[in-house]
Amino acid sequence: MAALRGLALALESYRGRDRLIRTLGYCCQLVGGVLVEKCTSRSEVGTRLLALSSQLSHCRTILRLFDDLAMFMYTKQYGLGAEEEDVFVRCVSVLSNLTDQLYYPCEHIAWAADAKVLHVDSAWWWSLSTALWGLSLLLGIARSLWMVLKLRKKLRSPTAAFTSQLPQSKWRAMEAQIHSEVLTVLSNLADLANAVHWLPAGVLWAGCFPPWLVGLLGSISSLLSVYQAVRAGSQADASTP
Repeated sequence: MAALRGLALALESYRGRDRLIRTLGYCCQLVGGVLVEKCTSRSEVGTRLLALSSQLSHCRTILRLFDDLAMFMYTKQYGLGAEEEDVFVRCVSVLSNLTDQLYYPCEHIAWAADAKVLHVDSAWWWSLSTALWGLSLLLGIARSLWMVLKLRKKLRSPTAAFTSQLPQSKWRAMEAQIHSEVLTVLSNLADLANAVHWLPAGVLWAGCFPPWLVGLLGSISSLLSVYQAVRAGSQADASTP
């Protein structure tokens, strides 16, 4: 019952629903792709699962039509990152926010072109939005790797005074943050592989992945995201008096 209650609470939020839809979509693509390619007797079931995956992806695209304002408010609030002490993290975060802000209208135009609302080349806009997504993922990877190196340097500092005076709670918090940043890197790498796959043909491995591999990478990324969300929620509950 506790797990069911937690799932119901997660589904009440937009982010929770998006994680579930994303995970289901990629899992359907993984299973459907395997059935179509490896199991001919189940190819019809696989085709249906791939169709379901496509519809779930389309659902997320439509829901993102309303993300611009929230992204704008976040970007505005962060600004130039004046409160961020680390210059590298500040620059990467500002560039990442700008990239994400540009991503949404590009994707909206591509969707509108597919829906015959706008008479423009949807393929070009899809490629641009995918390139922006890939750039955002690269920036996220760079930020997380930098944070891991920075935190590990603090934890392994040869200065004995630092390690002896560091409170146990802060030590655990830093280790938890390292763990979270490593998971973020792995998640972003899986998404980046798919992002390159969806770029125009001729760009690295664009168009080379079979459906099941796209589903596998997306499932890995989605499950890592779900795990991080659940872990963050558990830590928040534990810290609440």
